[in-house]
Amino acid sequence: MPSASNELTVEPGQCGLCSHFGEHHKEHPQDIAQIRNSHRAKLDILEECGHPAHAALHLRVNAVSGCDGFSPAAR
Repeated sequence: MPSASNELTVEPGQCGLCSHFGEHHKEHPQDIAQIRNSHRAKLDILEECGHPAHAALHLRVNAVSGCDGFSPAAR
């Protein structure tokens, strides 16, 4: 459930903690770093998924999206 600050908790396995989140098109590099450090994400942050199986689709996902291709981002 969103908090008053319009943020959600990002859990392991969700896009915000995946190495493919914003991998090729980093619109918000400071936001990606903040998400990975705090496990919190604003609902309006969208990034392109760079997963090889999805790259040609140019999917734009938020940090709490997810798929079976999750690969943990380096800390």
